[in-house]
Amino acid sequence: MSLQPGSQAPDFTLSTKTSEGPGQVRLSDHFGKDNVVLLFFPMAFTGVCTKEFCDISQGLNEYVTLGAVVYGISGDNPFALEEWATKEGIRVPLLSDYEHTVARSYGVAYDSFLPELGLGMGGVAKRSAFVIDKTGTIRHSDIREDARELPDFDKIKEVLRSLS
Repeated sequence: MSLQPGSQAPDFTLSTKTSEGPGQVRLSDHFGKDNVVLLFFPMAFTGVCTKEFCDISQGLNEYVTLGAVVYGISGDNPFALEEWATKEGIRVPLLSDYEHTVARSYGVAYDSFLPELGLGMGGVAKRSAFVIDKTGTIRHSDIREDARELPDFDKIKEVLRSLS
């Protein structure tokens, strides 16, 4: 079951890899300082995910102005995420949930992703968004069963404005 607004956001530490090198990001490091937008996505190098993160990268300053830090999370390994970000000019920090533990803790992991193609990969993150306030409370969630559908980014910005 996915987490709903009013729930405490499960803390996590995930790996990231950028041109500056490998690193770790812990959600609770933002508590008391920043609102956070978590964008779960199924897989790097796919059309809808690329469009989503290129669009977010182009408008990233608006999220910063609204007092938010934005992270993308998928089950891809950190090296693949770095390659994808470099290739596509993605400026959103991308976090590797390689074991799918965070997607499961947020209730957004598919039991079977793309079974119609004979793949049936379990644990892949559903395209979803969570707005987490400075206290670590989830203020908004938007979970899409159809990976081709994007979250409502206007609603995400509206929620962030209400937290300012």
